[in-house]
Amino acid sequence: MIVRATKKLRDRIGTPDLRAGEQSTTALGEWYATRFAWRPDVLLLVNETTLLPILLPLAPAATTLSRAADRIAATMAAYGADQAMIAAEVEQMRNRRIAPTANRSVVGIMTEFTFLADRSRERELGDLEAWLAATPCSPLYRTHTNPKNAFMHQLSLHRQVQR
Repeated sequence: MIVRATKKLRDRIGTPDLRAGEQSTTALGEWYATRFAWRPDVLLLVNETTLLPILLPLAPAATTLSRAADRIAATMAAYGADQAMIAAEVEQMRNRRIAPTANRSVVGIMTEFTFLADRSRERELGDLEAWLAATPCSPLYRTHTNPKNAFMHQLSLHRQVQR
C-alpha cells in the first residue's frame, strides 16, 4: 500500500520510504493522504483511482496507517465487496510505504474535500465520509460522477475478473 502524503501529514506519520520503481500491489492502487488540523486531528485518505474518501482520527499517529487499512476494509464491506477481495486487499496493505504526493489532480480533490469538510464539521466522521463520497468530482464527470459510483464500478470490474 503506497500512501502519498502531504508534507504536513508526513511530519506526523514518518518520512518517505518508497524506493525507486516500487508500485502498489493493492487492487485499489495508491492512496493520497492529508490531515485536517481539527481538534482532534483527522486523517483524510483519497484513493487515486476512484477518489473515494476515507476519514478517521489521526491519533495515535504511530498506528494511523494500520488503522487506515482497517477503515478501508470496513468501507469496502459497506459498499458490497466480497470477503475474498477484502482479505486480499488487507493482506497487501500490511506492507506500507510513504511517499510524497505526485498527482496534482488528486491533491486538488483533497483540497476541495478539505474545504467541504470544514463547512460540515458538525457531522460524525462516518456521515461526513459518506457525504464526501457522494460529492460530484470533475475528474469523474465523464465516467462515474462521484467517488462512490467510481468505487462501485471498480468492485464490479474486480468481480468480473474473478469469474
